[in-house]
Amino acid sequence: MAVVPPSAVARQPRAPRRKPRNAYHHGNLRQALLDQAARTIRERGVGALTLRGVGASLRVSRTALYRHFADKTALLAAVATDGFRTLRLALQEAWDAAGRGQAGFEAQGLAYVRFALDNPGHYRVMFGGVLATADCDPELTAEASGAFGVLLSTLAELQQAGLVRTGDLEALALFVWSTVHGVSMLAIDGQLARPGLSLDAVMQSVVDRVWDGSAAVGPPGTGAR
Repeated sequence: MAVVPPSAVARQPRAPRRKPRNAYHHGNLRQALLDQAARTIRERGVGALTLRGVGASLRVSRTALYRHFADKTALLAAVATDGFRTLRLALQEAWDAAGRGQAGFEAQGLAYVRFALDNPGHYRVMFGGVLATADCDPELTAEASGAFGVLLSTLAELQQAGLVRTGDLEALALFVWSTVHGVSMLAIDGQLARPGLSLDAVMQSVVDRVWDGSAAVGPPGTGAR
């Protein structure tokens, strides 16, 4: 019986290894890590977040993790940056879609609260005081300033039209932002739920009161206090 040399034996091609369902390829891993981090914070709080835990949830290697984020602080800074970017776009879209003016101002207020309700994980990182060591992150600083800048631009246009009070623009913006921010924090903590009272009604009432506190007193176009 003839002996067939090994080289003449047809080799069966190896079946490609299948990636686990939760594995992410390089192109979308960074966003997947951000989404998972926000999910962990929403469900378990910032204290429960670890870089290794996020990676384990997505079944990715430590090497892949550290290719995107050096440590937990870097991950949190990226979550906050992502959040401020989304908030900035939401505020601008609300202003433009409502036709600017008073309607646009009120639409921005509602969009702000809705952003917090839709993205509580991001919101807690953005404003929860957990990023003191990441203040120098240039992208985070730019996006945070950009979100506040949308409100400043809104109020500047309303001042020029004589629709809101004259005076220190930044002080007025801080009044508006801090009021809506407080409502947003109460909302995501479930502190505004009342029998027979919808959250939408509460939100609209707050936005109306903020407008009343910001609006010019006097004939339209005078800007009088």
